[in-house]
Amino acid sequence: MIDDIYHIDKKRARASFGRAANTYDAAAILQKQVREEMLNRLDLVKLNPAVILDAGCGTGAASHALQKRFAKSQVVSLDFALPMLQKTRKTCADVGVLGQIKNVLSGTKQSLICADIEALPMASASAGLVWSNLAIQWCNDLDLALQEFHRVLQPEGLLMFSTFGPDTLKELRIATKGKNTADGLTGDSFTGGNFTSVSRFIDMHDIGDALVRAGFSAPVLDVERFTLTYDDVKSVMRDLKSIGAHNATDGRARGLLGRGFLQNLEAEYEKFRTGSKAEGGKLPATFEVVYGHAWRGKDKPKFDDGVSPVTFKPRRL
Repeated sequence: MIDDIYHIDKKRARASFGRAANTYDAAAILQKQVREEMLNRLDLVKLNPAVILDAGCGTGAASHALQKRFAKSQVVSLDFALPMLQKTRKTCADVGVLGQIKNVLSGTKQSLICADIEALPMASASAGLVWSNLAIQWCNDLDLALQEFHRVLQPEGLLMFSTFGPDTLKELRIATKGKNTADGLTGDSFTGGNFTSVSRFIDMHDIGDALVRAGFSAPVLDVERFTLTYDDVKSVMRDLKSIGAHNATDGRARGLLGRGFLQNLEAEYEKFRTGSKAEGGKLPATFEVVYGHAWRGKDKPKFDDGVSPVTFKPRRL
């Protein structure tokens, strides 16, 4: 089953991100760009949330920025990797003496939660803004994650998120593509097995459908593509390792991959080089970023038996 081989091993993913906590910020160039774009988009929204959930906070850069922007809000930083939360504590605490005094006077306090996005340990209708930057691609059940976001949002609360689309790391996927491609997804040709080399990412239109199923109103989505360039394949893999983005699918190859695999991977990836290496040609790594925001609508009034009334508007003649 395709779904089985692309199922995320959460234990492995959590460990990978935990190990990357100290190297994440230096390598997370794209994550920073996407975060800044999301913050710019937030300028267009009139919002004054009492509680903000940063779902998949990483090292806390967004939590820190949101706390500065909404000084009176309670920012809840949530991540499933404990070392990331420990970095978040340092990031958000490093606001200087004046910032600390301001936080004390405004009653602001730091809230850290180690938990999975698919099972949020928060009360229903407790947040005015749910923010998630490049995190939901690590969920196995997108519908469940979005339902959880909808549940914790207050009526008329806002969900703002970004995630990766299916063209992400397409060069790496093609470079490790197997000979048996009947389903268009299997394997790599270098290990002789049907293995996944890159996680599967969900199309923007499917995300929009999932938002509607979760109960969100007026979802808006768009896509932006980024191309990072590298001198060699090892640099690509090094960056992915530094941000914790290992292949954590159940269909990944188990055990160590030999020198032959790496040599073949380098040879295949070289086909994407722009210009000759001698002339400074670079290897591209494509990232397709899906931006989205949607509102939780007002709760409809209900009778004592839980049935919602239906209102008919008179037709104008």
